Parts: sequence; structure tokens; C-alpha cells
Amino acid sequence: MSRLFIASTIQDAPKESQPLLEIVNKQLGQVPNMFRLLAASPTSLEGYLNLSGALAKGKLPVKCREAIALAMAGFNGCQYCLSAHSYISENLAGIEPEEIKLNMKGQSKNEHTQLGINFALKVAGLRGQVDKEEISKLKDNGFSEEEILEIVLNVSLNILTNYTNEVAKTDVDFPEVSSVD
Repeated sequence: MSRLFIASTIQDAPKESQPLLEIVNKQLGQVPNMFRLLAASPTSLEGYLNLSGALAKGKLPVKCREAIALAMAGFNGCQYCLSAHSYISENLAGIEPEEIKLNMKGQSKNEHTQLGINFALKVAGLRGQVDKEEISKLKDNGFSEEEILEIVLNVSLNILTNYTNEVAKTDVDFPEVSSVD
């Protein structure tokens, strides 16, 4: 059971959050618990939605973004995010189940995606203190500076959701994935 308030319905959320939750409902056909959790702080919900929406329009392909989300959830041990992104990866991004399991462990069959995951995990593990060789390696393998920045922002976005869901112990409302084994 969640340790923080999660609105049961859109109408139970603060008034300022309700229009944002209606947009989520329209886009997803439901309002997952994480969004209803964030709705307790309209500013937090708006901030998350704005950053997430902006990154979705970026240069980094959806499969790479989802691979980073899965790797970060595995790295941070966030069961909610492992479950949510496993579902999203398979059902919305069309990623094969075998690749999803690899991504949760920080791996990929795709060399380009693997480079993005490696960099994302280094950014997280070293708290941004990566050396210039890591950036050069990405550039030498076809990543633009725009994509490199988007990897960093995707790491930040996933830390935000991983930590939020771990603090709250958000009830998992996706098919549950309990481990990265």
C-alpha cells in the first residue's frame, strides 16, 4: 500500500491537477497510479508531464528511451518502473520481451542502444561526473550532442520517477515485474 496519497479518481485529485489527469486519461485510456500520486502536487505533475512530453519529441528514438528507462529502473531497483516500462516497451514501443529483459539488466542486442544504456548508467552511477572519453565514444558512434543531452535528461527523468515511486511505495498497477533476473 502506498505511503503517500494517491487519488482514487480524477475528481479526488486537487482541482489544479484534474485537467492534467484528464489529458493522461485521454492519451492512455486510464490514469496509472504514478500520475495520480504526482497529482497530489499539481506542480510536480505538471513538471513531470512537461519534461516527459518534451523528451518524447526529441531525437532519441523511443526504443532507446525505453531501454534507458528499463536500465535505470533496474539500476535503482524500482519495481513500479520496471513493471510500467516493461508494459510500455512491449505494448506501445513494440520491443521484444527478450530485449526488455536485457534492457532491465543494462544490456541490449542493439549496439547503438547498448552505447546509450552504458552512458546512461555511467551518468547515474557517477552522478554526472563522466569523462570526456565517454562523450567522444558516443560521438564517434553517431550520437549527436542533442541525443547525448537527451540521454542525460532521460536519466534525470527516470531518477525522478524511480525515486518518487520508491519513496511512496506506489502500488503497481501494471503486470508486475519483480526482478531483473
